[in-house]
Amino acid sequence: MKKMKKNFNQWKALDVLVPEDVVERSDTILEVSAGVGGQEAMLFAGELFHMYSLFAESRQWKFEVASYDATEIGGIRKASASITGTSVFKYLRYEGGIHRVQRVPKTESKGRVHTSTAATIVLPQPTELVVEIHPKDLKIETKRASGAGGQHVNTTDSAVRIVHLPTGIAVECQSQRSQLQNKETAMKTLRAKIYQRQLDEQLVKSSRARKLQVSSNSRSDKIRTYNFNQDRVTDHRIGLTVRNIEEFMQGGYPFSQMIETLVKEGRNEIIEELYSTYE
Repeated sequence: MKKMKKNFNQWKALDVLVPEDVVERSDTILEVSAGVGGQEAMLFAGELFHMYSLFAESRQWKFEVASYDATEIGGIRKASASITGTSVFKYLRYEGGIHRVQRVPKTESKGRVHTSTAATIVLPQPTELVVEIHPKDLKIETKRASGAGGQHVNTTDSAVRIVHLPTGIAVECQSQRSQLQNKETAMKTLRAKIYQRQLDEQLVKSSRARKLQVSSNSRSDKIRTYNFNQDRVTDHRIGLTVRNIEEFMQGGYPFSQMIETLVKEGRNEIIEELYSTYE
């Protein structure tokens, strides 16, 4: 770090010369699923999914729900969405991982604080030219959709499940009214997951090992704690704590503040890596 401070001008020059990563301009597939904690974890997962939808709305991004497995008390087991707009992946790429919540559940009669988790996956959404998928490599199944969604849910085989045989990656979609729409949405998700696997393989082969780098392993890493009793949210990767958790969960300023800091730190990691090659 001392050398970097002494060569501040070189550092800034690299910052200017290094272009934005092409993948940062990608649209995004977002998945949120309940982790440890039973019904409380499902409630928290639902709140996270809603938080991302509100943040997308504030950025004027399009937030299109692909799947939504709701519980009886208002939470979710798992949900996914396609998010399109300007530099979506740039601002959401560091959201992938384990989110931990500490609070007194509504069902807790003795006022005890419980700890629950939810897992988030954020995938860049590639174009068909970037990821080519051959029809012969796909196993496509249809079935009747389950859950809320109107009368068509129980009367037509609109839900679609697609398995990519070479990789074993499977995706499902039942949020749309027609089978064709569900197939198109499922293919977007499948293409994003295959693309992410390719990026992960490239990362392993390269010298980069950034602490903030998104990968398929991020689901096992606790990235953030939401402590409702203390009205704070802490990101463990950068040591940043913000207050006003209610506004944070609405996708408001505290959330934007954390997102911007993560983007800046991610950029610094890239510059630091490049700087080290010139020493």
